Amino acid sequence: MSSLVRAACLTNYSAVALAAGLTPARMLLDAGLSPSVLHEPDIMIPVERFGQLLQASATMSGNESFGLCMAESRLLSNLGAVGLLIRDQATLRDSLYMLMRYRTLLNDALSLAIEENAGTVVIREEIMAGSAHQPTRQRVELALGVMVRLIRQLLGADWQPRRVCFAHSAPRDLGTHLRLFGRCVEFDHDFNGIVCAKTDLDARNPSADPAMVRYAQQLINASAKSQGATMCEDVRSAILLLLPSGRCSIEQVAEHLGAVCRTVQRRLDEQEQSFSSMLNDIRKELAARYVLESDRPLTEVTALLGFSAPSSFSRWYQAQFSCSAKESRSTRLAARRRTAA
Repeated sequence: MSSLVRAACLTNYSAVALAAGLTPARMLLDAGLSPSVLHEPDIMIPVERFGQLLQASATMSGNESFGLCMAESRLLSNLGAVGLLIRDQATLRDSLYMLMRYRTLLNDALSLAIEENAGTVVIREEIMAGSAHQPTRQRVELALGVMVRLIRQLLGADWQPRRVCFAHSAPRDLGTHLRLFGRCVEFDHDFNGIVCAKTDLDARNPSADPAMVRYAQQLINASAKSQGATMCEDVRSAILLLLPSGRCSIEQVAEHLGAVCRTVQRRLDEQEQSFSSMLNDIRKELAARYVLESDRPLTEVTALLGFSAPSSFSRWYQAQFSCSAKESRSTRLAARRRTAA
């Protein structure tokens, strides 16, 4: 199963691409992504295609700092509900731990760790290259740039890290790095990360709002049950959230809901429902949307529906709709032409 990243990772892509003389829609299509993902921040897209897009954009534009340019105006709001949860924690330490806890909802190819020593802290971020073994420079610089931007939103615009370290070599033009990080940026290290004072982690957040934390937690976990809600509704919400990750068994849904698997099964039985039928129904609903109402590549649809391989998706689609996904699209296109005529 390909690693996935939330499409909000493309925030600012169009502006940076246009400024570099590129055509955003063309670049996205060449990377196997639909231009519509720019307007759908909450969907999950394959990390490898995102990496391919950044690398091609950097190469074609001649801008070695393309990914970092995308990070320059990032905000906590770009992280969706996770951003709300991070914003209203009591301290930066709490915010980072929440980011670590929910990172797979944003980017499951990103590894985040906090290492504390004496009076300093290292916030390490590492990126998995993936099966295509693509260069990770652009994704790493984007990730560290976004991290610095987010910390400044929490601690103040004047906050400065002690060091920003990159494992790769320095670019020919350091302008973007100096503008975003200052002169503390260093290259050719044995890790990618941010070094800051330990006191930064425990600085109090005067704007922390516990009520907003509770609200954001409900949005993310889909586990807080409103009065009269049924287990079926909770399970459906969890399936919709977990399906693109490829980790959507009843055991994983139960864990997500903070319940015991047998309890989930029993509550579904009481509603005369089964997990397998609910999962299949949701897949059918999403398949109709993605195949018939969009132009997403079918390999992308395969990942969004939680299938491990295109062949598995093809067999399932044939069984559900008595035709292939390609045939469904051909029929849709033919209907459009008749309508247009």
